[in-house]
Amino acid sequence: MAQVVIRSLNKKFDEVHAVKDVNLDIRDKEFVVLVGPSGCGKTTTLRMVAGLESITSGRIMIDEKVINELPPMDRDIAMVFQNYALYPHMSVYDNMAFGLKMRKFDRADIAKRVQEAAEILGIQMLLQRKPRQLSGGQRQRVALGRAIVRHPQVFLFDEPLSNLDAKLRVQMRVELKKLHDRLGTTAIYVTHDQVEAMTLGDRVVVMKDGYVQQVGEPLELYNEPANRFVAGFLGSPAMNFATVKVTQQNGALWAANAGMQIKAPPAHMNALGRYVGQEVTLGIRPEDLHVASAADPTELGFDVVVEVVEKLGSEILLDVAVGSDTMVASVEPGVRANIHDRMRLALNPERLHFFDMQSEAAI
Repeated sequence: MAQVVIRSLNKKFDEVHAVKDVNLDIRDKEFVVLVGPSGCGKTTTLRMVAGLESITSGRIMIDEKVINELPPMDRDIAMVFQNYALYPHMSVYDNMAFGLKMRKFDRADIAKRVQEAAEILGIQMLLQRKPRQLSGGQRQRVALGRAIVRHPQVFLFDEPLSNLDAKLRVQMRVELKKLHDRLGTTAIYVTHDQVEAMTLGDRVVVMKDGYVQQVGEPLELYNEPANRFVAGFLGSPAMNFATVKVTQQNGALWAANAGMQIKAPPAHMNALGRYVGQEVTLGIRPEDLHVASAADPTELGFDVVVEVVEKLGSEILLDVAVGSDTMVASVEPGVRANIHDRMRLALNPERLHFFDMQSEAAI
């Protein structure tokens, strides 16, 4: 078992409060991803788990054992860094074996562990090379191998793919997922890339300004964001937002501004009822907009002017003007649209989101 429990974790650097009351329960064998913009506290949280940063207040436990004061080497964790941190004068074999040698492991045991890790990662033919003779992807595999040979309770990953090109990042994401499934070790992974977070994590922790905004499975966060920040951070292209006023007409609620007048779906009637006469933020994802047809109810459509057309092959992204707002719609590749065209879009009412203007919490 390697359950990681974080309670009321705080970190201050002089006057900067970098991590604020973080509480997490990471289950045994779970792959948890911490994601957020630069400066949100995700890497600092990881470094406190690793023992590389002191804790201002709070507790970190692995298997119910408080590790706050334990030095990094006694925490039974292995960390993979962003810059690989390989010794340039050592061979791949020696880089992978170094930590075990420092812990006085038997030579035969070291050789066995290195060979097993090399086979898992497909780098058996590279063991005698130096890091300078390796590509970026090969160096990353060596860094992973150095962690694997430790047989740790917990793997920690600090943005390990950020130095790779886009194609190799996709490949390595797949390899990491396979590796975790094979090893079955608890893993905590830090990234600023929401695509990495969504594809790798069993659960995702979204952070902003030192606070945890929401914790959940990837699709749970995508479909049911707790607030506007989570809604806008996850998803590519990002969710569209528009300020609308809630009005009541003939027993129905409407969300309206200068460019649209949308009838609120029944599922939102109760929640929006207390906002009648007030402004709220409407959110709709690009894939939930489509070119309106005769089958679409008029109360779910609005007129737009096309400003940019992005033809991506599998889809077309239309940047459109809706009154004074700008939105992005992801439409079928067969749609014919040109700049300055006027058209009518319709939205999926079951996929609407509304947020409070002050707290930005989901309504």
